[in-house]
This record gives sequence, structure tokens and C-alpha cells, in this order.
Amino acid sequence: MELKDQVALITGGTAGIGLEAARLFVREGAAVVISGRSAERGAKAVAEIGEGPGTVRFVQADLGDLESVANLAEQAGPVDILVNNAAAFPVAPTVEQEIESFQRMFDTNVRGTFFLTAALAPAMLAKGAGSIVNVTTMAAHMGVPGASGYSATKAALTSFARTWAAEFSPSGVRVNSVAPGPTVTEGVLAEWGDGVEELGKNLPLRRTAKPVEIAESILFLASPRSSFITGSTLAVDGGATAI
Repeated sequence: MELKDQVALITGGTAGIGLEAARLFVREGAAVVISGRSAERGAKAVAEIGEGPGTVRFVQADLGDLESVANLAEQAGPVDILVNNAAAFPVAPTVEQEIESFQRMFDTNVRGTFFLTAALAPAMLAKGAGSIVNVTTMAAHMGVPGASGYSATKAALTSFARTWAAEFSPSGVRVNSVAPGPTVTEGVLAEWGDGVEELGKNLPLRRTAKPVEIAESILFLASPRSSFITGSTLAVDGGATAI
């Protein structure tokens, strides 16, 4: 059990990649806190994951609301691992992007992530240990039509990881990013539809990812197996950014 006696907070942990990461973390012995906007989905996720050898509990939170972010940090308490996975992604071509949805992406993906990390990092720094993993996207490193706003928010998270690594790692806190390629989740299908499968067909591996494949990479960066890795971005994109 690689994460025994570790407390982990996974934002956006009620579905997709976050849910699969929570499942793996519990399997590895962590006390996991998952957050999400829907109490109903949170309860369903906790029941689905169950306990043993680790545990899981849900805290309702909206990363787009700073009061909710502060409450989440308080309810989670000191953590050893933070996975910044929650994201809004109402994709649209640049000339069709609505101001409201653009603002929601930046409030949730960038501002919420920044201030949640700022609230939780001091306890890690005081302890002299910890791991932060930002979940970004291959679109932060390459042009994907229709994803300009979303890509920009995730590029910000990649930049955060490098800066936080420079700031926090001298005190023993590692910070890294995972950049997934097209992954079949309920949320992605709702936004992209068949487009996500078309993206997958154009990758060197000629397919989309399963959420658990991304979750395994998150677990690696959160665990002691990556103890000498900080400030890095792990591309889990089927080879997209290699060509």
C-alpha cells in the first residue's frame, strides 16, 4: 500500500478521471477526500468506491466560488496529496465563445485551483513533505480547434506546476502535471461527442484513453515512486505531442 497513512484531496473526484484516481488511491491505503458540485453524485461515488484498505469521503464544493474553495480547504484539513483535477470545459470556437462560459472556465480551472493550493500548501511545507498533481491536457501544448479558452486555462496549470515546484520543492513538496490526451468520460462526451473518438484515431496509438489509464499516471506522480520528479509534465496522450 503505497499511500498508507496519507491524506489525499482529489477535486472533481466524483466522475471520470477523478473518480478512477480516487479508486486507485483508496486501493493504495489513502484517506481520500473527493470534491464536486453535486451532492448526489458525491454520495454515489463514495458508495461505489467503498472502503478498504483506504477510506473515502465527499465534500461538496464549487471551485468557481472562492468561499466554497475556502470551505473545501477547511473541511479537507491538512493533506499530504492534492490532485487538482476539477475543471469546467464548455468548449467552443473562439469566435463563438460566450463570455459567461469563458469566465466560468477561468474562475474554476485557474483561480479556484490557485487559491485551493495556496490554502493547503502551508501545511505541506511545514511538514516538509507532500505531492501536488495538476491535471492539464495535451491541448495546453498543441493547437486543438474549439478549445482555445480551455487550453489556456490548462496551460496556466502547467505553468503553476513549474513555479510551485520552484517555490515548494526546497521544502520537500513535489509538484507535477499530467497532460491527458482524448479520454472517454461522461463529461467529455457531453462536450465533444463523436469528436473525441476522431481525435483518438489521429494519435499514434490510434485510440482514446480510458480514465483509469490517466489515473494510473496521477497515482505514479503522487506516490513515492516519483520521489525525484518535480516540475515535470507527464504526457499521457497516446503520442499526440510527439508528432
